[in-house]
Amino acid sequence: MTIAYVALGSNLNDPRKQVITALRFIRDIANTIVIAESSLHQTVPMGPQDQPDYINQVIAVKTQLTAHELLFALQTIENKMGRVRTIRWGARIIDCDILLFGDEVIHTENLIIPHPEMTKRPFVLDPLAEIAPHLVLKSETRITDN
Repeated sequence: MTIAYVALGSNLNDPRKQVITALRFIRDIANTIVIAESSLHQTVPMGPQDQPDYINQVIAVKTQLTAHELLFALQTIENKMGRVRTIRWGARIIDCDILLFGDEVIHTENLIIPHPEMTKRPFVLDPLAEIAPHLVLKSETRITDN
């Protein structure tokens, strides 16, 4: 089984509830077990500032799925929860992003792993460091060094 780290975020329609609901759906993904979850973090928007604050969380899962199968499962959850993709970095009901998938490096049209912006986002690094403080990235940077 592969350990993957997934970032969850929401800033619409009771964001705490949305993140908790997404986590519940993730627990139902076949051949996938949630093994760690950070606390919920409230953060200001990264993009347009005329939107509500976000609630963010990072979880670790053990899965027998491939990275693309996990991506499909997460996108299915986003769609089921009403995610509409409009403005980049705009408000959203839920966002589920794969940050890391084992030690795999993937660069396809719809999936880049490690997540290319992850080390620039405190709202990802802080909860990730909470559940995986000794994690070392391919760049040999320890998560807590950022």
